[in-house]
Parts: sequence; structure tokens; C-alpha cells
Amino acid sequence: MNLNKTTKLSRQLGLLALTATGVCSMLGASINVVPFMIQKNVPGIGPYVLYAFAFAAIPAIFAALAYGILASAMPRAGGSYIYASRGLHPYLGFVASFSQWFGLSIVIGVIAYITVPFIRDIFFELGWMGLSQTLEQGVIRISLALLLIWCFVGVNIRGAKSYAIALLPMMFLMFFLGGIVIVAGYYFAPTDFISAIETREGQTFIPTENTSFDWYIFLSAAALLFSSFIGFDSIAQAGGEAKNPTKTLPRAILLSITSVGLFYFLFASAVYHTVPWSYIAEESLKKDISAPGLLSYVLPSGLGVAILLGATIALINDLPAMLLSVSRLMFAWAKDGIFPNFITHIHKKYHTPNVALLLAGLMASVGVFGSHFAGDFFLGIDIMVTSMMVNFLLMCITLITLPKVNKQLAERISIFKSRSLQLVIGWSGIVSLLLFLMVHTYKDLTSAIEEWYFHSTPIWLIVMGMASLLFLLKWKQLKRRGINPDTIFETLPEE
Repeated sequence: MNLNKTTKLSRQLGLLALTATGVCSMLGASINVVPFMIQKNVPGIGPYVLYAFAFAAIPAIFAALAYGILASAMPRAGGSYIYASRGLHPYLGFVASFSQWFGLSIVIGVIAYITVPFIRDIFFELGWMGLSQTLEQGVIRISLALLLIWCFVGVNIRGAKSYAIALLPMMFLMFFLGGIVIVAGYYFAPTDFISAIETREGQTFIPTENTSFDWYIFLSAAALLFSSFIGFDSIAQAGGEAKNPTKTLPRAILLSITSVGLFYFLFASAVYHTVPWSYIAEESLKKDISAPGLLSYVLPSGLGVAILLGATIALINDLPAMLLSVSRLMFAWAKDGIFPNFITHIHKKYHTPNVALLLAGLMASVGVFGSHFAGDFFLGIDIMVTSMMVNFLLMCITLITLPKVNKQLAERISIFKSRSLQLVIGWSGIVSLLLFLMVHTYKDLTSAIEEWYFHSTPIWLIVMGMASLLFLLKWKQLKRRGINPDTIFETLPEE
């Protein structure tokens, strides 16, 4: 039973705000850091980063199409959890979405944590050395990261209007400032960069022209770059607050993945056009690097500050959209009785799941401390990639099983109604995602890391075990109360 019979989520998010939710969840660390630090995380990828990125888009596109189709039939808060629990099996829907929730929660903390060095570099470029050095301190960095998270928890609690006011201007500014990177990257040549290195640092750099191609390295890089496309899932989680959801949710998913994919490719290729890949690979072993830091050698100081600001905004933009996503998952679980009922509490004035948002903020805060003590933010990204690959895989399976498991909901699908087309999308997604998941898991388990808890796969398995135990306990609890759990998952939750 819901504690809030008179208060419910309000459908106030239109197509633009939903698309911005997906865009801002995808652009951030994915565009400014991952395409360059991948040279360290996947040694030997060299000049093939852009090809790996394009290859990573294949399973993402099939998953996005599956999401769009399922969203048209089941437009509720909780997105992927609702789809799999109604169209596949309640247990699979919960454990997969639980690992997704865990991965995204940790990554929110990771993003907040790595945003601080970007702010530090802006202060440095402006000549504010005192402030820049202050942000080097661990306590200050953690405190500022936590402040960012809790500011956006507050923004989300205040509702769709505050959310859109915060998100949309930053998204447009992010695209504009990111456009400077694209233009500059294609304007300058590698010779300009090499000359700038010699002038500013007295360093003579001779680029490596060729390196051998290795399929395993290529697939490992593609599996990690897959993380660049996962943000569209946030749109599905907002299904309970979307206007005209059967149309706007699928459109927003397809618009976001298309626009981000194009922008991402232009952005990364522009940087690699100016900066030799061998320089990026060499520097990534010494320190954390980013697009603004690399291009700052060839840009005037004013433009350098501008692209640093664009990168910082892109990272900050991740936070409100991801907080929305993880909070709606908890809200949906609580509505079905799997999580405590108090999490379904909806703010009487703002019509938002305020308790779920507060809990999302707490989990993200754990991610901040984890990033600080682990010393490598790629651990958080690896956990998220594993979680989302499994989640996307189940979405493609659900697309295939839905007509048999829940014929009534299958009949509500309003886009790509051809069953043959749905099967092609579903099976193509399953095959490609299984390939990526196997490569990513093998790479993680065979990596030379001393402590087991710095491998993402064991952490993910522990989280799945916790989710399984919680689900079984709640399932038995519902039965003891005289409730048949199967009937809960035959229909969609009340709005």
C-alpha cells in the first residue's frame, strides 16, 4: 500500500527535458576523460580508439531500440525494472536493476569527485593559484564533491521545473563550449601540437606512427567505451513523470543516443586529430589527462579556460540526471513492496520522491569516498559497465519474451510493432551484448591487480548476491502477509 494516496508523481517532463536527461547522463566523463585515459586502462589500443567507439555503438543502438519499444508499452517510474519484472521475471527485473542502481550510484560519486580537478584547473588558468592549490587537498576535494551531489539532490526534490531550469541551460552551454573543442581540434595539426610542446616545456616528442592491431585489445576498449552510451536509460526511469509518455519516451531515447553518438565521435576525433595518440598514451601513464588539458597547449589562454569550463559543466550535468534515475528505481521497488514502503513517500508540494532522492544522495556520497580511497575512478566505471551490460541484455531478452509472459502489455507497444523487427532487434542486442560482457569480464578477471576488491566482477557478484537475498526475503514476507506476489507483477503500478 502506498502511504501517499492523494499525492502522486506529476507528468511535467516534456520531450526536450527528457532528451536532456539522456544527453546529460551520457556526456561528461565519457567525453572528456574516458577516450584518453583508455590508453592507460587498455594498453595497446593506440590509434584505434575511434574505431572501438564506433563498434561500441552497435549493442548500444539495439539496446536503445529495445528500451524505446518497451517504454512505449510501460511508461512508469523505474523503467528497466518495470520492463523486466513485467515482461521477463520479477526476480531478474529486480536483481538486474539493483546492480544498475548500485553501479550508477557509485558513478555519481565518481563524477562528482573527478569534477573537482577540472574546477581546480580553471582557477589555475585564471591565475588564482591559492584557490587552485586549496583544491588539491583531500578533505577539500571530498567536501566539494559532496556539496555538488547534495545541491542537485535539492534541485531534484524541488521538481521538474527546477530540474529543467538547472539542466537545459547547462546542456546548451556544454554543446556550445564543446563545439570549440571540435573546431579547434580540426583546425590545428599534430605539427602545431608538437611545436607547442617544444616551446612550452622544452620537450622534443616524436610520434609513433604505427602499432599492431589486436582484436582482444580492440574489443576490451570497445566494451569500456560502451559506458559512453548508457545514459539514455535515465529517460526510461523518468517514465512516471513524462508528458504523453508512449510517444515522448521512445523519441527522447532515440534522439539522445543519436545526438550524443555524433557529438562524441566528432569531439574525440578532433582531439586525436591534433594530439598524437602516442603522446596521449605516454602521458596517461603519468597522470590523469582530459581533452581540455591536451588542447590547452595549442589554444590561447581564454579559449583554454572556455573548454575547461565546458568540460566541467559536462561533468556536473551528469549529476541531476543520474540522481533522477537511481531514485526512481528505488521508488519503483518500494511501490512493488520489495523496498520499505516509506521510500514511496512523495513530496506534497513538489510531487517528487523526496525520500528516494535523499537515499540516492547517500549512496552517491559513498561513491565519493570510494573514489578517494581506491585512487582509480575506472573501478567505478567498470562496475557500472558490467551492471549496465547485464541490464541492457535483459531488456533485449524481455523484448523477445514479453508477448508470452504478458500478452496484454505486449499489445500496448506503439512503435516498431512488427514482431519480426522486434525479434531482429532483440536477438541482435543479445548476441552483441553477450560478446561485450564476456570480453569485459575476462579483461577484469585477468588484470594484474593485487587486491581482489579492486576487480569489478567480484564486487558486482557480491551486489547481485545481496539483491537476491533481499528479493527472496521480501517475496516470502509478502506471502506471509497473504499477498500473492505474482499478481503484483501482472500489471503496471498505479500512477
